[in-house]
Amino acid sequence: MNEGNTQGGPAGSPWTDLDRPPLREAELRRAFEGGGGLWREVQVVAETGSSNADLAARAAEDEGLVLVAEYQNAGRGRLDRQWTAPPRSGIFVSVLLRPDDVPVQHWGWLPLLVGVAAAQATSRVGGVDVRLKWPNDLLIGERKLAGILAERAGSSVVVGMGLNVSLREEELPVPGAVSLSLAGSITTDRDPLLRAVLRDLETWYGRWRAAGGDARASGLHAAYTQACATIGRRVRVDLPAGQALVGTATGIDNDGRLIVATPEGPQAVGAGDVVHVRPADEAPYV
Repeated sequence: MNEGNTQGGPAGSPWTDLDRPPLREAELRRAFEGGGGLWREVQVVAETGSSNADLAARAAEDEGLVLVAEYQNAGRGRLDRQWTAPPRSGIFVSVLLRPDDVPVQHWGWLPLLVGVAAAQATSRVGGVDVRLKWPNDLLIGERKLAGILAERAGSSVVVGMGLNVSLREEELPVPGAVSLSLAGSITTDRDPLLRAVLRDLETWYGRWRAAGGDARASGLHAAYTQACATIGRRVRVDLPAGQALVGTATGIDNDGRLIVATPEGPQAVGAGDVVHVRPADEAPYV
């Protein structure tokens, strides 16, 4: 594989791009497996279609599976959007969770929980200011660093994240994206970044489960609110049915929904694409 087709395409040799060494699976397994923690199996694969789909096929197994793909040839974001990134240029990870002791109505907090854990870990290890955009994006400034996708699979939930680590400007998957490298991170070593994300995720997941999924009692609501760049902003929410809601995001409710103040009163939004509206971009309420 030559440099020209690292824009996507087969994973090829892990040593094609020396700036992007492979993850050290054996060390990751030693760090997490067999210690009595949440993560009972950590697997790194050179290439797959979708790590979320792979774990969904194993949804009947016990929770605690971690699957990391060095390259995904059929990666998916929210609303079935397709995306790709060069091999070993990011952290493309999915985890299998089964919070069967938490009421299902609280499971909507899981992608937000993963966002809090990933933002805190990445900020700490990378030395960059990572914020959250409701419901499931990580931002540096106004640029997207990572996306999170949670999917029900039987009695389990598969949560996947794609985090841009070493992508160069010309490799970014969409306009308005960013990578840790471009943002001046103090490290682009994916091993410590991934370890930190998994450890923080285990901590927050444990707190949330211990509180029976109560986001306020576990501290998750406060942590998400503090890190959320959407709150206080004027936003346009493109709703699944095709309508758009414009107003000011004022907070997150107990179910993880975004509260938007509109002329008709506050509206709670459980799903939708959020655009942070700049003054020059403002549109009428619709």
